[in-house]
Amino acid sequence: MGEKFISERNLRFLLYEVFDAVSLTRYPYYADHSREMFDMVLETAMRIGKDMLYPTLGEMDKNPPELAGDHVKVHPVVRTFMRECGEGGWISAIAPMERGGQQLPSIVNFVPNGIFAAANYSASVYLLLTSEASHLIESFGSDELKETFIPRMFSGEWQGTMALTEPQAGSSLADIATVAEPTDEGYYRMRGQKIFISGSDHDGVDNVVNLMLARIKGAPAGVRGISLFVVPKKRVGENGELVFNDINVTGLYHKLGYRGCPINQLSMGEADDCRGYLVGEPHKGLAYMFQMMNAARLAIGLGAAAIASAAYYASLEYSQVRLQGRRMTEKDPATPQIPIIEHADVKRMLLFQRSVVEGSLSLIAQCYQYSDLAIVSEGDEKERYSLLLDLLTPVAKSYPSEMSILSVSQGLQILGGYGYCDEFPLEQYYRDTRIHPIHEGTTGIHGTTLLGRNVTMKDGRALQLFLEEVQKTIGAAEALDELKPSAQKLRDALEKLQGVTAHLLDIAKEGNREVFLADATLYLELFGIITIAWQWLLQAVPVQKALRNTDGLSETDVAFYHGKMYTFRYFFGYELPKADGLIRRLMETDGLTVEMKAAYFSD
Repeated sequence: MGEKFISERNLRFLLYEVFDAVSLTRYPYYADHSREMFDMVLETAMRIGKDMLYPTLGEMDKNPPELAGDHVKVHPVVRTFMRECGEGGWISAIAPMERGGQQLPSIVNFVPNGIFAAANYSASVYLLLTSEASHLIESFGSDELKETFIPRMFSGEWQGTMALTEPQAGSSLADIATVAEPTDEGYYRMRGQKIFISGSDHDGVDNVVNLMLARIKGAPAGVRGISLFVVPKKRVGENGELVFNDINVTGLYHKLGYRGCPINQLSMGEADDCRGYLVGEPHKGLAYMFQMMNAARLAIGLGAAAIASAAYYASLEYSQVRLQGRRMTEKDPATPQIPIIEHADVKRMLLFQRSVVEGSLSLIAQCYQYSDLAIVSEGDEKERYSLLLDLLTPVAKSYPSEMSILSVSQGLQILGGYGYCDEFPLEQYYRDTRIHPIHEGTTGIHGTTLLGRNVTMKDGRALQLFLEEVQKTIGAAEALDELKPSAQKLRDALEKLQGVTAHLLDIAKEGNREVFLADATLYLELFGIITIAWQWLLQAVPVQKALRNTDGLSETDVAFYHGKMYTFRYFFGYELPKADGLIRRLMETDGLTVEMKAAYFSD
């Protein structure tokens, strides 16, 4: 297969034609940047993706990490990539300049992260975890913690992770049992176990820095008693040497996909000498950790869209060279066969893939733009962008995660039997992307978050702001005759969403919270379809303006814009109508899944 795994042209389109990333340089915080610098970021990331990461995609899958004695061995490219990320400033990209970062806008940083994930998702995770963990220490850690850990994390010598999940707790963080016992020597003694911790031990770096949730001995029960600690694999000794910190790998999980990054089980304090260093104040750990968790959720949505992108280009290439069958109107079996891309059903599957990939990437870019604007704004404007980001984070994580599975599946279908074999990468993409609806909060958790918290926070202010944003796009589209019908379709869908939301909130007001949240996942699905329709309409505005006068455009650009319009039309014609079935179900109040008894599932 070829080496195309993501569209550089589409990334430029999103950056400059849809979201005008250069406009951020008007703010003092981003004033040192320019279009030329953003272009350099994109071009360099593409080179790393093509030359370093994509060539090792299959190798990392076929030769997964191994537990060798007391440490985990990973593919050699991990160490090369992490050092490259350190030297190139990829880990510290969005960090403040005073801490050694570049203050790169997140909407620009999403480009290299997406490129790396599309080239080799497993490899990209090492960078993302380290960047997010160092940012958490930078935000809430003491000066001593910052000075001890951040420089060597930024350099790529040390890995960062997030250690939350425990065997008995799973996603219920209120039930974590890892204990931190205070000492009078400036650290806590840690005891407990963590499971499913990505990148928490490997030989691709010199040390691993775990950001770990635990309870200080005697802390209140529930989430109010959770604190955050830095728990390195090796701590810094009195003379600056690295000392084993009594944190052991007790298991290495063998996974369906995403095999190039180890996921481990950890045991702390077997020799009663595991030291943890408190981040911030006691009992506020979960609030701190949400910064990293929400960043990881956007990164997971991006990773899912990136894998779907790689699968799309692999299946597109195959469909252009695979000859099979003839047109429906051709009756002569002696005529040459045609490429399968000429068949309408194959074009339908490709349009579905592209609509998912480019709609998802647009939503994630939108979220990162809100993040950047929240940094440079004040007062009501700052709150506006922060609320929009909070509201959309579950959608930006879950829609790409769920739809990537279907999108990659359609790509595999295009290859037919070859797609099911490891001769082509589609089967790996299918396995790799299946993790995304699970980690960093399952889709069910995000549905409950969206409906049970986000649409009602600040007395519904976040939802109202979202409606205003969509209405603004509808207004811009209605000024273009070609987009008026689609703008009206989205307006109708938005009104139905408001009706469903009001209906469900009435159920909550009646005190039946279980029925209210029973179909929260379906509500999230509905919200996602309408949100991606908004993003496609948002993209269609500059596309339609460009197509009104194609003088001066290259043939490649004209084809790109026409492809955008057909994909936009596909989403509104094929995907947006699926909202109606979800709306009908959500308007029911029978509580079927609540009333169904566990015993009835037995034979």
